[in-house]
Amino acid sequence: MVNFTIDEIRTLMDKPTNVRNMSVIAHVDHGKSTLTDSLLAKAGIISTAKAGDARATDTRADEQERGITIKSTAISLYGTLPSEDDLKDIVGQKSDGTDFLINLIDSPGHVDFSSEVTAALRVTDGALVVVDTIEGVCVQTETVLRQALTERIKPVVVINKVDRALLELQVSKEDLYQTFLRTIESVNVVISTYLDKALGDLQVYPEKGTVAFGSGLHGWAFTIRQFAIRYAKKFGVDRNKMMERLWGDNYFNAATKKWTNKGTHEGKQLERAFNQFILDPIFKIFSAVMNFKKDEVATLLTKLELKLPADEKEKEGKQLLKAVMRTFLPAADSLLEMMILHLPSPVTAQKYRVETLYEGPPDDEAAIGIRDCDPKGPLMLYVSKMVPTSDKGRFYAFGRVFSGTVKSGIKVRIQGPNYTPGKKEDLFVKAIQRTVLMMGGKVEPIDDMPAGNIVGLVGIDQFLLKSGTLTTLETAHNLKVMKFSVSPVVTRSVQVKNAQDLPKLVEGLKRLSKSDPCVLTSTNDSGEHVVAGAGELHLEICLKDLEEDHAGVPLIFSDPVVQYRETVGGKSSITALSKSPNKHNRLYMVAEPMEEELAKVIEDGKVSPRDDFKARARVLADDFGWDVTDARKIWCFGPDGNGANLLVDQSRRRRAHAWCPLEHPRCYPTRRCHPSWWWSNYPYR
Repeated sequence: MVNFTIDEIRTLMDKPTNVRNMSVIAHVDHGKSTLTDSLLAKAGIISTAKAGDARATDTRADEQERGITIKSTAISLYGTLPSEDDLKDIVGQKSDGTDFLINLIDSPGHVDFSSEVTAALRVTDGALVVVDTIEGVCVQTETVLRQALTERIKPVVVINKVDRALLELQVSKEDLYQTFLRTIESVNVVISTYLDKALGDLQVYPEKGTVAFGSGLHGWAFTIRQFAIRYAKKFGVDRNKMMERLWGDNYFNAATKKWTNKGTHEGKQLERAFNQFILDPIFKIFSAVMNFKKDEVATLLTKLELKLPADEKEKEGKQLLKAVMRTFLPAADSLLEMMILHLPSPVTAQKYRVETLYEGPPDDEAAIGIRDCDPKGPLMLYVSKMVPTSDKGRFYAFGRVFSGTVKSGIKVRIQGPNYTPGKKEDLFVKAIQRTVLMMGGKVEPIDDMPAGNIVGLVGIDQFLLKSGTLTTLETAHNLKVMKFSVSPVVTRSVQVKNAQDLPKLVEGLKRLSKSDPCVLTSTNDSGEHVVAGAGELHLEICLKDLEEDHAGVPLIFSDPVVQYRETVGGKSSITALSKSPNKHNRLYMVAEPMEEELAKVIEDGKVSPRDDFKARARVLADDFGWDVTDARKIWCFGPDGNGANLLVDQSRRRRAHAWCPLEHPRCYPTRRCHPSWWWSNYPYR
């Protein structure tokens, strides 16, 4: 039974210092969803017996069938710290009481669904990075961690599947410690590589409580802080000193009753403190249970002051092991404690995130409202994705309130990605019909939502394609567009089996495009409808959704085709020449790579085709050493009119057609270059 009410959650929303918005991110199959089950069981959303097997945040049927997360799923939880003394360990930020609101988003791990991770990270401030004990840091672990750091998201780490190391590999305590050490070092290498200096030190340290170890499948986990509290109470020592001693090269010499950082004493090997005080009781439980030593299990339960229900004591093997470890080290307690103590509140996070979130000046009313997480400021809300509703063809706009308060019936400015302040392009002014709280596969109605919280909106889906900014301030700029780490490069054409179903296909393609942040739909020159995805699995899922849900008609799909593009590695060694059919005009062209700094500025939107051409030319001349005349004669940005490729006219004659470079596959690069064209002195005809 759920042990909190929506009213209690709404009350906590008014305490932004007690809110934690966080994503669960990892490589595929590292155990995000099973670990999340423990938190849901703690909140009473699922039964404890089902935790680890239910994968409750995998709400789609195909997610359960395939055993992978496809869509990111948000759910709000009510968490409580055991005592007010624990609040002292929250470093660098304030809190109001021991009750906390955890807005959790379980995200996919497969590389094809990276766009879902990006959408989740935009609306959160912290990340729970899950790493498999056996596999360690993998490619996608690094990718999602890099995405998080780019968005200025603070990470904490869970080393998952520790049970596999003990049961399958049967490693020694020292080997397991060394495995943990290597994994943490690998995570910290990634963090230090992509770290934003404005955030300070974001590396994770077990002795500071920012790393947890456990098993999501079996429902247990621990941090060094938890054991330090136990031993500090038992031995009457300071728990912070105990935390430092329980990791690294620290040893307790039983003969001298003193701590030392030397591994030997009088020629005898000392046992590492982490192995002796933390791993030893865990190893003893595993050994006693898996070797069916009932008496030894009973003795351990007495020593550890654990009480098991009579029916659970009768279990054997892994089932008994799961019951004992869940009672000894409940995963939810460790994870909640780590998230509350070490992840930032919206009040803290928005102070340093505002400059990477907001396109406008840092001192305008909107920026100040975001920086202060002000519920009374102008509304600034970012919609990061669309979530299909049970009403076919309609969507919830899923996003985060950064400033102000959003409520049912409020009239807002809906600013799409192409909106320019002072203009009416990509702008709608409409009322929000309803605000809802996203609870996994369900939604709960809620009257309003103040700054710092995650929200679902009803009634604006027809005015936004995928993402955008909602505001009540006429002078507000957009919140920055998300950057995806993958591109839709795999395409398949789609056609209907029955010609009369074509209108349904067209409508279905529109819905599909809205439902997925990364998918692209288009019509090619031959009139075929084309769907592009990040990979074959992504495309397969999208086409299944298109046929079964969005269009609802039988469809025929072509084989997948991967789009290849050429790029420019260096300046052309020759000048290419092309003549017009009447031989009266000659076209000369060279291509050369663009400076990396300029490409980044263009991708960040600081230089764009919408800028005044004189102002843009001055920036290119002053900052990048361009010739002013050339900078004024940029014909177009590509691809799609806004990418980091430039077509520059260096002739002193008449203009040509800006669409030419987009018509030939060699001249449609996704890499960065700027071809330059010259006209000959022949008359233009």
